[in-house]
Amino acid sequence: MTCILGISAFYHDSAASIIVDGKIIAAAQEERFTRKKHDSNYPYNAVEFVLKYSNFKLSEVDHIVFYEKPFLKFERLLETYVAFAPKGFLQFSKAMPLWLKEKLFQKKMLMDCLKENDENFKDEKKIFFSEHHMSHAASAFFPSPFDEAIILTADGVGEWATSTVAIGKDNNVEIKKEIHFPHSLGLLYSAFTYYTGFKVNSGEYKLMGLAPYGDPKYKNLIKDNLIDIKDDGSFRLDQDFFNYSTGLTMTNEKFNNLFGKMPRNSKNEKITQFHMDVASSIQNVTEEVMLKMATSLRKEYNLKNLCLAGGVALNCVANGKILEKKIFDKIWIQPAAGDAGGSLGAALALWYKEMKKERKIFKTDQMQGSYLGPEYSQNEIEIKLKEAGAIFKVMKEEELIDKTAEDLSKGKAIGWFQGRMEFGPRALGARSILGDPRSETMQKDLNLKVKYRESFRPFAPSVLNDQVSEWFDIKEESPYMLLVSNVNKKKQIKMDDDQKKLFGIDKLNVKRSEIPAATHVDYSARIQTVHKETNPRYFKLLEKFKEKTGCPVVINTSFNVRGEPIVNTPDDAFNCFMGTELDKLIIGNCYLDKKNQNQKLKKDYTSKFELD
Repeated sequence: MTCILGISAFYHDSAASIIVDGKIIAAAQEERFTRKKHDSNYPYNAVEFVLKYSNFKLSEVDHIVFYEKPFLKFERLLETYVAFAPKGFLQFSKAMPLWLKEKLFQKKMLMDCLKENDENFKDEKKIFFSEHHMSHAASAFFPSPFDEAIILTADGVGEWATSTVAIGKDNNVEIKKEIHFPHSLGLLYSAFTYYTGFKVNSGEYKLMGLAPYGDPKYKNLIKDNLIDIKDDGSFRLDQDFFNYSTGLTMTNEKFNNLFGKMPRNSKNEKITQFHMDVASSIQNVTEEVMLKMATSLRKEYNLKNLCLAGGVALNCVANGKILEKKIFDKIWIQPAAGDAGGSLGAALALWYKEMKKERKIFKTDQMQGSYLGPEYSQNEIEIKLKEAGAIFKVMKEEELIDKTAEDLSKGKAIGWFQGRMEFGPRALGARSILGDPRSETMQKDLNLKVKYRESFRPFAPSVLNDQVSEWFDIKEESPYMLLVSNVNKKKQIKMDDDQKKLFGIDKLNVKRSEIPAATHVDYSARIQTVHKETNPRYFKLLEKFKEKTGCPVVINTSFNVRGEPIVNTPDDAFNCFMGTELDKLIIGNCYLDKKNQNQKLKKDYTSKFELD
């Protein structure tokens, strides 16, 4: 029995994963334990969890793999400074002491960290380093249901690479070509995240959500000045407009002058139509790059399957466009596509690529629905709830599902905490807030009263997998909420002439379909198909909701408030329940009604977590 521990850390979204004889056993992000969003520290708690779950002590683990190579990253830092000198000295002088003190000697640093988990761990020969984009590529291909595929990875930057093309075949992944720093689709998108007033490496999905409210009127301005896109989708960025290589911000004065405005200050400046149009424009450019890349790769390699990973693979609108154009027969996207998933990819790359182990292909993927985190027994849940002072009723499953479906049909907002926590940024029906998609006010209510976030943010529909094409223009499974498609024409409600003239946020109040709370302003939806095999209880809830309402869809958003990591423990769930205007909390077989709780336990969550 061979046990491999994968670790990603020290940039953002630290995580740990464990595989035993190639089987994925457990994986989790550190933020879920520390309650610090995108926590980048050594993932002590995540390592503790995956070891405990797999019944291994750290000293019994055969190999430990870090998701990237620090020396190559250091080389990039030095060479970038030399290339841009004397510009960039401030950034260089800030980064250098940390590198010389810690990051360059990461093996020793890792040894010291690992000893915190197990003082008996002494064998540094067990520690290996993968390359950043190899970790992404391996995380995309090895758990996929394909024996052969093109693998496209794109993010901000790894060591040098920002985008890679690889071919996965059986138990091997081979990187064929790369685009190198400072030319980066991820950093280009992040530059616009920064410019529109959201937090880099965190608020990119807000930019994507804002895009449908605008028109892509700056698309040509971006293409004429910032990015030169070739026919095959490869590109170069004009560094005169950016500051990420040499400064401490993403964009510079020349960038501001190009668009005629300073970056938005999120603390005191409202989002305007200008910001919506900018968001629409960069989203449009991103989609063009991804589509051109996908089209040229299909022609060049003539393979029918595509795998995606890296932060850009979380752009589910672009993913949906690749699917819609039928460039590939099948697409599979790693649910933990960002750096957290690098911990899993690093472990899988060692097992298959380096150790040459045979790979079995299954019809479905190997991610087990991405339910790879901690779970709590009914007994543990009851003890925790009693300690917290919660008042609850224990129900049998059938009664619990019936009561929850009834509550949903009456417009109640529900905290749903069941089974193993999800690995990756999306809540997939294990740590979710649920609502009725037929409600015209549910989107606004959940955003403002429960999530304490911007009202424009869309919610994803969870739909029974055998009903998806009835409600949406998609025939594919989308278990990880990583594909966007339009609501089926039969379910849409056409806008009248007055409604078509509306601008920006005013579009939000128009009822556009039979499921308005799950329909974005452009008739799109970020779909999650729910499967009996991976989440039987959530599947039963959707079946019961359909039985009561005729609708096999509920809206699903992550169980947290804005700026807070997704809840992990029963305590986290109860605190969030008491800090928001959630009506009910269903946790294991326990049913909690807000009206019955001790009002002294209420918490103020409106400003507890930092805006992203």
